Amino acid sequence: MTRLGLALLLALAAPASADRAQVEAGEAAFRKCASCHKIGPGAKHATGPHLNGVFGRKAGALEDFRYSPDIVRMGNDGLVWDYEKLHLYLENPKTLVSGTRMNFRGVRDEAERAAIIAFLRAYSDKPSDIPESAPTNPGGDPQVAAAILAIQGDPDYGEYLSGECVTCHQVDGADEGIPSITGWNEDDFVTALHAYRAKHRANPAMQLVAARLSDEEIAGLAAFFAKID
Repeated sequence: MTRLGLALLLALAAPASADRAQVEAGEAAFRKCASCHKIGPGAKHATGPHLNGVFGRKAGALEDFRYSPDIVRMGNDGLVWDYEKLHLYLENPKTLVSGTRMNFRGVRDEAERAAIIAFLRAYSDKPSDIPESAPTNPGGDPQVAAAILAIQGDPDYGEYLSGECVTCHQVDGADEGIPSITGWNEDDFVTALHAYRAKHRANPAMQLVAARLSDEEIAGLAAFFAKID
């Protein structure tokens, strides 16, 4: 990938300077993976599968790549490449999946693993780490004004607005790579959406969604999802 391409990607995926630095460190660390895995626009399978969109994806899910039977089995049993599982796999692949064909001794340094994961997350093609997981919120959210938190959301209006939300998040609370947002505390929900709108949280899809919402619409959504058990 060109330096210009990475700069444009970072402008979307990692707005905070600390995040940009981590993604850049992850790009450098990823070189040890690049002989087997490709990532970025037009990436294709090599010895290993391409890693576009890997963050939040079920293990062994790409139909046009021949995975080891163990990876496919664990994916069918519920293994999803979230932040925690990627850390474990990068530290020692065979500890997490004993029958993996990935002959790689692992990345022992925790900070280096986190940087690689940040780099992989920048190429996620769906909002699979929203709204509460650690990778999108590494430093805590900015405080939301008390007047905004005091807005009484209309849950019926929130239900009307929720159609876009439930294309990814399940109303029944199911969590299969995309975190549940049902039963959330309203203040936490409002704070998360405002953090995306301010581009503090680094998920491009959620940033676009939140940018289109007014304060009253965010409050309505928060009220609607809070009442769902």
